[in-house]
Amino acid sequence: MKFLLTFFLAFTGFICLGQEVQKADLPIKYRNIGPFRGGRSVTATGVVSDPLTYFMGNTGGGIWKTTDAGQRWKNISDGFFTTSSVGAIAVSESNPNIVYVGMGEHAPRGVMTSHGDGVYKSTDAGKTWKKLGLEKTQHISRIQIHPTNPDIVYVAAQGALHAPNPERGIYKSIDGGKTWEQVLFVDEKTGAVELSMDMNYPEILYAAMWEHQRVPWKVISGGPGSGLYKSTDSGKTWKKIHKGLPEEKGKMAISVSRANSNKVYALIESDTNKDQGGLFVSDNAGESWSMVSGDNRLVQRAWYYIEVFADPNDEHTVYVMSAPALRSIDGGKTWENLPSAHGDYHDL
Repeated sequence: MKFLLTFFLAFTGFICLGQEVQKADLPIKYRNIGPFRGGRSVTATGVVSDPLTYFMGNTGGGIWKTTDAGQRWKNISDGFFTTSSVGAIAVSESNPNIVYVGMGEHAPRGVMTSHGDGVYKSTDAGKTWKKLGLEKTQHISRIQIHPTNPDIVYVAAQGALHAPNPERGIYKSIDGGKTWEQVLFVDEKTGAVELSMDMNYPEILYAAMWEHQRVPWKVISGGPGSGLYKSTDSGKTWKKIHKGLPEEKGKMAISVSRANSNKVYALIESDTNKDQGGLFVSDNAGESWSMVSGDNRLVQRAWYYIEVFADPNDEHTVYVMSAPALRSIDGGKTWENLPSAHGDYHDL
């Protein structure tokens, strides 16, 4: 008797095929025809002093590292991490052996792999890891490390996805993650979806706070808790910045230019009307804002994307990760698609 056996392992990225065989030909041998790349990832980072080394966080596969510019990747978190979904990675510029990882993917899909279990740290470039707490944050969107002192680190905690919780907002450590202080908290439904540090003046921080929740029938994106905040004293105090921005704010991202600390970009979802959401720019360090582009590609499927990055060398070049990946070289007025091999982009 003949039969056709086809076995798909879609979630791991493997596809194994058996061919039409006689019963006497068993046992069937499977052959691996993938993956030739990984699955979904929302965070990756390079090492400033080593252009060949990168770290990637998978939403269901932990941390992977390459030391040859991506030709070969090795998992470096197995045996250390107790959950697999990664939301943020940061490598210290002053000591590249120090790596911080925040767990829990932050793009709130209905088929998210899992929530995370806090923050991990490596002091040997990923060979070994130690857990640093913040387990109840569940989803971490960004980690920022002081450029000259790797013991000073900030965590943007997006918080629980399906219900309110108090463990969200901006956390700070001054002892390398041994202890944490919650330095920005809005309410139990509003989490930190982005955090940008002025690398020229690291006491200056910009945070995007997002009121959100995923319920079985919809994504709640936006509310009175949503807003942009700025600190000029290393997170001790925060000021809400809103002049020139839409009143109704959904998911947001913010990025300060390393080439010009006065230039700050903000990507904002707003449903007040079709002309409200888009890219905003400030030329006075967040004091006031003007809208420079309402291109729908920048804010489409906002809860899944909304990622903006200012070029570190040119204040007029800015990138938006969406579907597709976009770049502007005139301060956000016009946009071009970046050459790409995929359709979804979540980090740069």
